Amino acid sequence: MNTPNKITLARILLIPVIIFFYLATFIPGGKFIAASLFVIACLTDFLDGYLARKNNQVTDLGKFFDSIADKILIMTGLVLIIGVPVRYEYLVIGRPIQFVSVCIIIMLAREFIISALRQVAAAKGKVLAAEMSGKIKATLQFVTIALYLFYAGFVQETTLLIGDEAKLANLIINIILLVFLSLTTILTVTSGINYIMKNLHVFKETKSSENTTSFQSAPTIEAQTLPETSSKKANQASKNTHLKTQNPLANYDPLIPQALDIFLEIGYASTTMLQRKLSVGYARASKIVDQMEELSLISSLEGKTRKILVTKEEFEKKYN
Repeated sequence: MNTPNKITLARILLIPVIIFFYLATFIPGGKFIAASLFVIACLTDFLDGYLARKNNQVTDLGKFFDSIADKILIMTGLVLIIGVPVRYEYLVIGRPIQFVSVCIIIMLAREFIISALRQVAAAKGKVLAAEMSGKIKATLQFVTIALYLFYAGFVQETTLLIGDEAKLANLIINIILLVFLSLTTILTVTSGINYIMKNLHVFKETKSSENTTSFQSAPTIEAQTLPETSSKKANQASKNTHLKTQNPLANYDPLIPQALDIFLEIGYASTTMLQRKLSVGYARASKIVDQMEELSLISSLEGKTRKILVTKEEFEKKYN
């Protein structure tokens, strides 16, 4: 297990520790400790990705661990906010409770929907590249949850919450927290919709042989049926050859459609950018770029980048 994967595993192991300190009301400053550990866990999310890309240590195990760790960490924070509200006389974290509950349900639903989409893509041998909006969304989620956890510690630990000034301060802080939560929810929804719309191709059914049932009930081979059987085999071979010619990308890397989407989004073709966005090794990213140049999807190297020679519509018309 390489260093980035060890860091990711450490983030997963921190999650039960965060839960323990947040719920352990008998420990002085427990919620402050939980909030601090949550921030440390969030920082490891950026650290392991940086090290993996820098040292070319991106692995399938790392991508699996990282995705699982992020989702569990975010879900843990959201559930703690709504499931264990902190109360101190008139001070309550997470008010109004109905609004906070709806926001959290929306964010949790989004995570499950995107996970399901990626599972469908994986079943078809496709890898969906992460979007920048999704990374911004995750960062804002981390910040919002951390603010709620720290404020929960403040409410629980302080003994100075007396008088009208404390009520006013609590009101202002709750409004600030609700603004962060609202912005996070909006970005969660918009980034999720954008991600789904960009990857609708995942739901397209792939064309296969039309008469697959012919293999399930082969006729009994007799002397007089041999010419007919040979004819059927010849027809089937002809169909298979026709299907191969219908898919000119059959002998190329399956990530080419996703690579084109990335290049169209950033406005130019770059091997390094492709490596980072698709989380693949440099050798494979370079091979994809070479194949795209061979297909006349992008230009040859001009300076440090390559130009994109087709639109999304032209590509789909030609290769779908």
